[in-house]
Amino acid sequence: MKPKTAKKKSTRTSKEDLPGPDVHGLRELPGLTVEGYSLQLRDKDGFVGDQASQTAFRELLERWRKRSRKNNGKDPLGGQHSRDLSKRELDLALQEKKEFDAGYVMHAAVSEFSEELASVIQRFLRQPSWHNVQRIVVGGGFPESHVGERAVLQTGAILEDLGVHVQLGRLSHNVDDGGLIGWVHLAPREMLKGHDAILAVDIGGTNVRCGIVKTRHRKARDFSLAKVVRREKWRHADDEPNRSNMVEHIADMLEEMVRYSERKKIRLAPFIGIGCPGLIRPDGSIARGAQNLPGDWESHAFHLPSALWRRMPMIGSGPTLVLMHNDAVVQGLSELPFMRDVQHWGVLTIGTGLGNASFTNRR
Repeated sequence: MKPKTAKKKSTRTSKEDLPGPDVHGLRELPGLTVEGYSLQLRDKDGFVGDQASQTAFRELLERWRKRSRKNNGKDPLGGQHSRDLSKRELDLALQEKKEFDAGYVMHAAVSEFSEELASVIQRFLRQPSWHNVQRIVVGGGFPESHVGERAVLQTGAILEDLGVHVQLGRLSHNVDDGGLIGWVHLAPREMLKGHDAILAVDIGGTNVRCGIVKTRHRKARDFSLAKVVRREKWRHADDEPNRSNMVEHIADMLEEMVRYSERKKIRLAPFIGIGCPGLIRPDGSIARGAQNLPGDWESHAFHLPSALWRRMPMIGSGPTLVLMHNDAVVQGLSELPFMRDVQHWGVLTIGTGLGNASFTNRR
């Protein structure tokens, strides 16, 4: 028999280790159906969504910079590769007004990216799960910058010129909060009774966010006032962890959130929600779409909800329920209280990759 310490560190767990029914990746929720998510459309260049990610924008920018060096003998953005420039640096460059300066290169890259994004949206709207979508909320790390905001606005104008009448909008919440707040709509209602908040995790290709979400359901039964009261962000891409290290770090972040809640007398429900890229099977394993995460997250020997439950089998006086869903679905659900005026809507999350989900409100 393995010693207990080895068992604690193991992430080779199965769904049998996790108590309770298999209810991951739910499609039918009260008043709402998740029509589809994690679409992976292909063309001759690969996955269509990859052409409209933040990674794709920086590759476009790098090509425009090479043109500038060839035509003008200089690079207005300096010597750093485009992937290493911060959002603040790109936003400042966008504001420059001199001819053939950084602003010229930035606007050219934004315009080309907007055309790519408009093309991707058109492709999505042709899919059965996206038919009749009236509004698309754009989230992820890219739109929080001025560059990303400009790209979304231009994309909306391009679609309108093409006769594609779909509204584009931004998340109502801070982009770091949307992927956490959405879990209030997925947590079992009976678990929220007598508690103030839940724990939530948002795993992306570059960052992991972990937070305490106060439901505030006594003030707003539709969770429109739900709020992240504590959040920690880890840029795991800088540390380049393997899969096991990453799971352990996430568990450490969650345990710190529990300690904070105890200090602040926040009554946590025994619940953890995990938003993760990819197609989530009902048993909580990942079928596909997690290629931007370190290691093999689609392995049959890996089950993230079980791995975290084994570190935190109890929260407070109750057994922990750990659920997982697609990160774009969760981020989209954070907008649910503000989407009651449309029936069909969707979400795109522009980050390391392009997340997507579509929804239908039921009356």
